[in-house]
Amino acid sequence: MDLDAVQTFVAAADAGQFQQAAAELAITQQAVSKRVAALERALGVRLFTRTPRGAELTIDGQAFLPHARELLRVAERAVGSVRAGRRPLRVDIIASRGAASGLMRAFHGAHPEVELDVVMLFDVGTAVAAIRSGAIDASFRAVAVPGRPLPEDVESVRVLDEPLELLTGPAHALAGARSVTVAQLAGHRIWMPGIVPGTEWAAYYDDLVAEFGLTIEATGPNFGSDALLDTIADTPALATFMGGHTRLVWPAGHGLRRIPVTGPTPVYPHSLLWRRGNPHPALATLRAHLAATAAGHDSPGTWAPPWAIPR
Repeated sequence: MDLDAVQTFVAAADAGQFQQAAAELAITQQAVSKRVAALERALGVRLFTRTPRGAELTIDGQAFLPHARELLRVAERAVGSVRAGRRPLRVDIIASRGAASGLMRAFHGAHPEVELDVVMLFDVGTAVAAIRSGAIDASFRAVAVPGRPLPEDVESVRVLDEPLELLTGPAHALAGARSVTVAQLAGHRIWMPGIVPGTEWAAYYDDLVAEFGLTIEATGPNFGSDALLDTIADTPALATFMGGHTRLVWPAGHGLRRIPVTGPTPVYPHSLLWRRGNPHPALATLRAHLAATAAGHDSPGTWAPPWAIPR
């Protein structure tokens, strides 16, 4: 149904005259007549009768009027649901306990008026496709995969360098250390079953291994963080890496140790990605918040892959 014709019908019904309806709609009286005639043909009924005083609704016109008003209200709600600033800001945070989740919780605390819709996508390729299609407004991603630069319409800014920590069980050889150097990790088995070939985090750890001669094993199925923590707690020969901003909870009896890594400190470079020209006003608010609160980029004594998204 032609909503312009419906709007014209409602305006004419309220005004009682085609001429006054034309003035209110800023169109000609002839255009009003044509729109009403087209709506009458579509409905198969007469909506108005002409009188010396103007135009009066027929019985069918009176029956149609409340539905016409509802059609216009529904149309306005439909437009409002996708109008920039009227819908929630959709942001991909990768995982619920990761650093990106912490960044968004801090943003929500500082800007509770911004309505958020948080999603968790798998890898950078999926996230970039969602950004370009408009399915999401922004995504936190660590790096750009080598050989696959970001599309020209996707912008990025580095917002957090997250230091890696070594996680061990109580019987591990390094469990008592207050910190460990990267060189000390050579020869130790670091188990990370969540590494998936082709992802940005796989590319990151591949470079970390090549740079420092580490041994990272990604063997076995990934049963999630709880199973990983259970295994690390019970297996003295295994350790794993975790982000310093990652929030994990384990039973007190596990006795797990989070040990800072130094000399240099490997950092995981998180960036915010978004589509150039995205008009959502809350996206600008998020970017300004991150620019004002982010810290720790390219600090002395840290290491990140040379292909990480620059600041």
